[in-house]
Order: sequence, then C-alpha cells, then structure tokens
Amino acid sequence: MLKAGLIALGLLLPVPALAADATTPVREVMSVTEANWREGASEFQDVFADDRLGRLFSKDFAERYRKAAASEYAKEAGTPFSYDVIVNAQDGCALRNISITSGPARDGASEVKARFQGLTCFGSDQEYQAFTETRFRVISEGGKPVIDDIILTMDGSAFSIKSELDAIAAQ
Repeated sequence: MLKAGLIALGLLLPVPALAADATTPVREVMSVTEANWREGASEFQDVFADDRLGRLFSKDFAERYRKAAASEYAKEAGTPFSYDVIVNAQDGCALRNISITSGPARDGASEVKARFQGLTCFGSDQEYQAFTETRFRVISEGGKPVIDDIILTMDGSAFSIKSELDAIAAQ
C-alpha cells in the first residue's frame, strides 16, 4: 500500500524540465558545426543565427550574444568571435568520431559534453588524433532544454563563452 501511494505521489509531483533530453540543443549545434567543417562544405550555417539563438539558447545567453554582436568589431567582422567557439579553433578538418553525453542534473543544470576529433586531416601524429571536448551548460526554460553557456578549455584552463561575450560587449 505504501509503495503504491509513493508511486501515485511521484506521478502527481511536477517532473523537472531537465528530465527532457538535455542533449537535444547540443545535438543540433553539433550537427550544424559538423556540416560547417565537412570537407567541401559550401554554405556556412551560423550556429548563432536568430532562429537558433532564440530556440536553442537561454534568454540570458542570447541577450549577452546580441550585446556582443552590437560591438564595433562584431559589426565589422559579422560575428563577435574570431574563431569557431564550438570547436575552439580557427582552422581544422572535418569533425570525426563525435560523441555527445549528458551528466546528471545539478543545481538546475546539466553538463553535456561533445567530444570529437577535429585535426585528423593534418597528419597521423598523436596531437592531430587527439580529441577535443566542448562542454555545454544546459538549463530548462519554458519547459525545454536550452544551452546557457559553452565552456572551453585552453592551455588547461576552462573559460566561459558567456564571460567572453561580456568582455566583447564591454569593448
């Protein structure tokens, strides 16, 4: 009886929105990124195009992106960034061996990791066969998972794209 009551109570309680697949927005971003880096790719797709920005990213991220996009540099370059923030590079190859995994939700967010090889066309040396990892902080807004930040690593130190957007907007 107690077990049935607990099950019934569990069905009545609201389910956290993060129960939705936190990898969904990351999969779309990675699909676009993979297409952009594909050998012979002809048409660049902007990961941060207005439709994706409003659909795949949090309101806070989108607001910061729009502020940074209004900077003089971004207006001139057409983007706030001088590199591809998803692969953390200016140059590279077609992405290989992409995997996307999600960790448990903690403090209202899930960390989704995208791992891939992005330098394999440069040679067979170990440095070109290494995997790159991009971390996405995914939260729930309006009952659906959205990317709230992108965390990259450079020289062993992690940095936030939201912080980078803030710095660009402040220039």
